[in-house]
Amino acid sequence: MSAASRPTSKDVARAAGVSQAAVSLVLGGKWPGRVSAATAERVREAARSLGYRPNLAARDLRTGRTRTALLVVPALTNEFFARVHAGAASVAAAHGFGVLLYPSPEGTGPATDPFASAPAALDGVLASSMAAQALSGIGAGALPLVMLDSDPAKGPGTATVNLAIAGGMRQAAGHLLELGHRDLVHLAADVDSWTFEIRAAALAASVAGVPGARLRTHRCALGVAEAQAAVTALLTAPGERPTALVCDDDLLAAGACKAARRLGVRVPGELSVTGFDDLTLATAVEPELTTVTLPAEEFGARGMAALLTAVDGGTPADEELPVTLTVRGSTGPAPART
Repeated sequence: MSAASRPTSKDVARAAGVSQAAVSLVLGGKWPGRVSAATAERVREAARSLGYRPNLAARDLRTGRTRTALLVVPALTNEFFARVHAGAASVAAAHGFGVLLYPSPEGTGPATDPFASAPAALDGVLASSMAAQALSGIGAGALPLVMLDSDPAKGPGTATVNLAIAGGMRQAAGHLLELGHRDLVHLAADVDSWTFEIRAAALAASVAGVPGARLRTHRCALGVAEAQAAVTALLTAPGERPTALVCDDDLLAAGACKAARRLGVRVPGELSVTGFDDLTLATAVEPELTTVTLPAEEFGARGMAALLTAVDGGTPADEELPVTLTVRGSTGPAPART
């Protein structure tokens, strides 16, 4: 179809029996409180039947927008953040926005500005607290900012969208304690991040509330090989072995199971193991992992929705999404001790 024959907003207005201003409000998502829901639907139906598409380039020139959001995450070797990106990109696309994905080069360290001027090239930033140090390097302070997995009381952004991480860890701990485990080890990710601090605090509080239960903490880098080495050392150390490992991540849990298997320690007969995230890996290992399932795509989608609200001049509310414990074969009753 030639440019001359493309339907215009004037054509939509005529078909819907409304003004061009009403068409702009409806198709720009700013109609609530200004036109009725019935009128808005009539405008959308007219636009669909005519095959009308707004001229975003012309509108962006008028508004000074680039219709581009930046998603800042740790290095995308972790499936969880790939899912977060998928959810964020879906919501952005539905609103005519593109998403630039910016993995922090060092995983969780500082980063340099990937643009000559980030505020001029972007409309807003959605960032994981695990890559928060990257924000200082990209000039994000001048832009609407929504943080993922960040302390609502101290976050630098307009709003925070969180997962109920503490609740998830309490579910994992409660499951193990109900199975009779009293000697637990927290295999903690050696990452300086709010989300891991919250897990540690929730686990410690859960175990402290049970008479006779004890909790030890072993920190290691976030990887299967690192977890395998740490758990091998733990299980071969002098003294009584723990009966349960509570891992900060499925990668750590997979490494723990690998170490146990190579040492001939039965999971879950002699050692129960829990993970966190519910990655594809959780059902690829044997036994399958009991783990805290996180709604990663919804997490990204809610984060992007909050950011777009901020970009439009609104004030998004802080949110917390529920999580659930998925019980599989890696946990069982605590073994009897003589």
